[in-house]
Amino acid sequence: MKIHQIIFSPTGGTRRVSEILCQGMGKESVVTDLCVKAAGIQLPDIHEDDLSVIAMPVFAGRVPALAVERLRMVKPNGARCVVVAVFGNRAYDDALLEMQDVASEIGFRVIAAVAAVAEHSIIRKYGKGRPDADDEQTLRQFGADIMRKAERDDCTMPQVPGNRPYKKGGKVPHPKGRRGCNRCGACAKQCPADAIPLSDPKKVDTSKCISCMKCVSVCPKGARSIGVIMNFLATQGLKKVCAMRKENELYI
Repeated sequence: MKIHQIIFSPTGGTRRVSEILCQGMGKESVVTDLCVKAAGIQLPDIHEDDLSVIAMPVFAGRVPALAVERLRMVKPNGARCVVVAVFGNRAYDDALLEMQDVASEIGFRVIAAVAAVAEHSIIRKYGKGRPDADDEQTLRQFGADIMRKAERDDCTMPQVPGNRPYKKGGKVPHPKGRRGCNRCGACAKQCPADAIPLSDPKKVDTSKCISCMKCVSVCPKGARSIGVIMNFLATQGLKKVCAMRKENELYI
């Protein structure tokens, strides 16, 4: 059995959750990164007896459409999988159900689902430092529990929360180059949606931008953001719903 990590992780939180979960499984894993330029995607070679961990972030209650589009490129060959929705200490709404539906539709056998917390990708004070030590212990235990189910060849699908039709995703702000931007193009070269023109990387094509914040995380000058006013409004809007610590959840 080979373990495949199939991840869409713009700012690193989702990747970290997936890594910790796989550590608990006790086996080496190989990573397929879907959060790159389209030309850079290298699809995994999955066999029926393999186990895939599909990990994606939650943006305004939904899975990014670009991430779903790229997941549909994967050929599961009837393999088992775990779907992992990573959210910024607010809520994951219908995202986990959406991931389970898509994975099943393309041919995976979903045997477990995980909702996990990482730092909020826009307002980093919410969920700051997560996954933390307590999360790591919990996620490793989840991984061990999932592996035991896989080794029993138990392919029952878990019941996950959510509703169909899925909740309409909320609006999210688009980052762009601000003071200090020297037009180095690092953001444009790594934007998975090709929303930043290399000729003028201070700009953003809002029709393509998915607000994943990868450009913010890779900017060497820290010169890319959603702006002071939008940051304040988003912080205030999330203050109440993010006030209490949310915990990781396993459905198996």
